[in-house]
Amino acid sequence: MSTAEKRQSNGEAEEDDDDDDGDGHGLDAWERTYTDERSWEALQEDESGLLRPIDNKIIHHAQYRRRLRSLSTTAARIQKGLIRFLYIVVDLSRAASEMDFRPSRMVVIVKHVEAFVREFFDQNPLSQIGLVTIKDGVAHSLTELGGSPESHIKALMGKMECSGDSSLQNALNLVQGYLDQIPSYGHREVLILCSALSTCDPGDIMETIKQCKKSKIRCSVIGLSAEMFICKHLCQETGGIYSVAMDEVHFKELMLEHAPPPPAIAEFAIANLIKMGFPQRVAEGSISICSCHKEAKVGDGYICPRCKARVCELPTECRICGLTLVSSPHLARSYHHLFPIVPFDEVSPRQNVLHHRPPKTCFGCQQSLLNPGNKPSLCVACPKCKQYFCIDCDIYIHESLHNCPGCDSIRHS
Repeated sequence: MSTAEKRQSNGEAEEDDDDDDGDGHGLDAWERTYTDERSWEALQEDESGLLRPIDNKIIHHAQYRRRLRSLSTTAARIQKGLIRFLYIVVDLSRAASEMDFRPSRMVVIVKHVEAFVREFFDQNPLSQIGLVTIKDGVAHSLTELGGSPESHIKALMGKMECSGDSSLQNALNLVQGYLDQIPSYGHREVLILCSALSTCDPGDIMETIKQCKKSKIRCSVIGLSAEMFICKHLCQETGGIYSVAMDEVHFKELMLEHAPPPPAIAEFAIANLIKMGFPQRVAEGSISICSCHKEAKVGDGYICPRCKARVCELPTECRICGLTLVSSPHLARSYHHLFPIVPFDEVSPRQNVLHHRPPKTCFGCQQSLLNPGNKPSLCVACPKCKQYFCIDCDIYIHESLHNCPGCDSIRHS
């Protein structure tokens, strides 16, 4: 090897070393670990100037109560769409492989879509979900509209790969074709999880947005990169919500905001009487042909009360006679959206001291409301029955139970 070639090879090696140092910003592996975790953000300075860990429980409860108040102020006398038909469009273009969300955007999206699907069906038992993916500039239907969370999650887990460009227009065209077949009483919605900063479309996307607005489809977008004008325009035209996630925790919060039923659009909020059937459960061991899968099944199914066809899950629409099939618990679980429980009043420790007889235990879980040293802690009180509850019971009552134990005990006594 000549002297010039040696110098050239040495120069290339030095450049590679410089690149490596630039990528790591001059930090060792253990230093980068602490930088990624940002552990110093979990500390705050107290009154005496000492560093104390932040009480995440109190912060979480404060955020929860702000969200609860905002929902309660907008929920009064507003018609809501309880029967929702929602398509979740997942962007699996090459942008989903970016690692600004650890371990990657795709993994974070799939993880929180799974949690969202379960939460959605818990809050909307009469609704249905379908999944669509965007890959290589083409929109693919992953699952049809259905009420089984397990089938959607299983299908999504089997398609965890990303490539190509994103095409917003192709996804909207595909979803619009499915949602145009939905009855007029159903609320048509699309939630797009967008990773890309561009869209590669075959035609005029503005015309597609006009068609979605004409079809009464409410489109919302959650971005994982920067804000895009076309996504913002889509949401403004169709009455949806556009937001951009700053990190994984923020992304989870933005997704869960779409779980409760949204207010119905005024010009489309038409009251209809809906004919529903309450099917009987198939006896164990009985064999019948399933109208969903077109094959013989043993047990674990329901019989349509009108045409006696067999279906596998509820809620659904009978494939033979078109009757909407639900169960009575589904209707009962939708009731709390019409008459939500009022937010409890926050009682500070100072108010507890001024109270003549401050409570010592939570009315719900019977746990102590006193901090070490018998000092009153933060709690809440029902404005109707005046019973006191701890922070955990407050969240459980408003998010899961939807009934005040204090008010119910007075009503039954």
